[in-house]
Amino acid sequence: MNEEQRNYVLHTVEERGVRLVRLWFTDVLGNLKSFAISPVELENALEDGMTFDGSSIDGFSRVQESDVLAIPDANTFEVLPWGDTKTPEARVFCDIHNLDGTPFEGDPRQVLKRNLAAARALGLTFFVAPDMEYFYFAPPQRGQAPEPLDEAGFFDLTTSDISGSMRKQTIRTLEAMGIPVEYSFHEDAPSQHEIDLRHNDGLSMADSIMTFRLVVKEVAASQGVHASFMPKPLEGVQGSGMHVHLSLFSGEENAFYSPDDAYNLSPIAKHFMAGLLRHAAEITAVTNQTVNSYKRLVPGFEAPVHISWARNNRSGLIRVPIPKKGNPMATRIEYRSPDPACNPYLAFSVILAAGMRGIRDSYELPVEADANLFQLDDAQLAALGIDQIPSSLGDALKVMETSELVKEALGDHIFEWFLRNKRNEWRSYKAHVSAFEHDRYLRSL
Repeated sequence: MNEEQRNYVLHTVEERGVRLVRLWFTDVLGNLKSFAISPVELENALEDGMTFDGSSIDGFSRVQESDVLAIPDANTFEVLPWGDTKTPEARVFCDIHNLDGTPFEGDPRQVLKRNLAAARALGLTFFVAPDMEYFYFAPPQRGQAPEPLDEAGFFDLTTSDISGSMRKQTIRTLEAMGIPVEYSFHEDAPSQHEIDLRHNDGLSMADSIMTFRLVVKEVAASQGVHASFMPKPLEGVQGSGMHVHLSLFSGEENAFYSPDDAYNLSPIAKHFMAGLLRHAAEITAVTNQTVNSYKRLVPGFEAPVHISWARNNRSGLIRVPIPKKGNPMATRIEYRSPDPACNPYLAFSVILAAGMRGIRDSYELPVEADANLFQLDDAQLAALGIDQIPSSLGDALKVMETSELVKEALGDHIFEWFLRNKRNEWRSYKAHVSAFEHDRYLRSL
C-alpha cells in the first residue's frame, strides 16, 4: 500500500471528524455489501484487513471455510456527501482475501484485477466509459405496474420538476465523490434518464458504477422516489442499457488508433473487436444476467440483437463512433449489449478477456454490417454470416457453460456458482404463471 495515501486517509478521518468508515465490496451478482468500523480500527484495517464471515455472502465461502479478510484499498477512500454533517461517514472499497493473504476466488473485484493485470503484462491499459440509463418511478407497490414521473422523451427539456432536480443533485454528488460526468439528459422512454461517466481505467470505473448506482438511489429516496436499474421495467418502450465505450492504451498512446486505416482503427482494435464478436454469445449471461435483461434485447427498441459491427449503425452489437475532429485519443469502440443490472467487475472481466483473446490469436474482423439489420430476414442475415446474441437467460447460460474463455476469466469458483444461481433463476421463471398468460388464456381455454 502507498504510504502517502494511507497517511492521507488517516489524516482526513481525523481532520473531518469521520465517525464511521464503511467497508464496501460486492457479492458475485454485483450487490453492494458493507460493514462499518470505527476510526479507531481503521489503521489496523489498512494494515491487516478485517475478518468477516464469508459464508453469509452469496457466492463467497462455504460454512466450513467461512472466514475471509476485507482489505481496504486506500485509493478508493471518500467521505460520503450525504447524511448527518455532524457525524460524517466515509467509504472505502475492499479486496477480499483468504486468511493466508492470497486473493479470494469469490471476490469479483479480484477477478477484474487479475484480468487487468494480464492486459498490463502486454503493456496495455483498459479504459471504460459507460452510458448509465435508469428510471425514476413513484414508490412501487407490489402487484402494480411501475408509475413513471413524466411523459418526456429523448433530450426533452422539461420545466423545472423533481426528475431534473434529482439528476442535477446526483451529478453534484458524484462529482463530490471524484466521479466526473460527461453528459446527462432525459432518455427516450417516460421517466428514463441517462448519465454518462467520463472514461477511466477499468477497476476505477467498476468502483464508480457501484457508487453511481447507490448515489442515484440515495438521491431519489431522499425525494420519496424510487430509482430502478431494472433493464426493462415498462412494456412498449425501450429499456435501460449500459453501453460501454472501450479503449486500450499503451502508455500515453491510444492503442486503438491508426492513421493508416480508413476508419483509424489499429490492428489491435480490429483484433479486439473480432474477439468480442466471436465470444459475444459466451459472455452475454454475464453482461446481461437477469431474466428481465432479455426483454430489452429484442428488435425495435434500439437494443442490439445481431453480432455485428459498424461505424454509425446502432442496430449492431459494436459501434465505432467517429471521433470529434479526428482526435486520436478519442478513437474507441462502443459495446452495446450490457445493461446496468450486471456486476461491472465481472462484465468488464469477460469483455476484456474476449477482446484480449482476439488480440492474442489475431482474430480477423468480419466486414462491416452497415445496413439496418432489423429490416433483414433470417435468410438475409445468414447470407451475411451474422448470428444473433442469445434471446433468453436460459439460452445464454447454455452457451456460457461450454465456454473455456469465460471459465478462465472468472475462475472456477465464480463460474460454477454463477451458473448454479442463474440456472435456479431460470427454472423459477419458467415455472412462473404470469399475468400475460392469465389475460390471454384463462377465459378462452
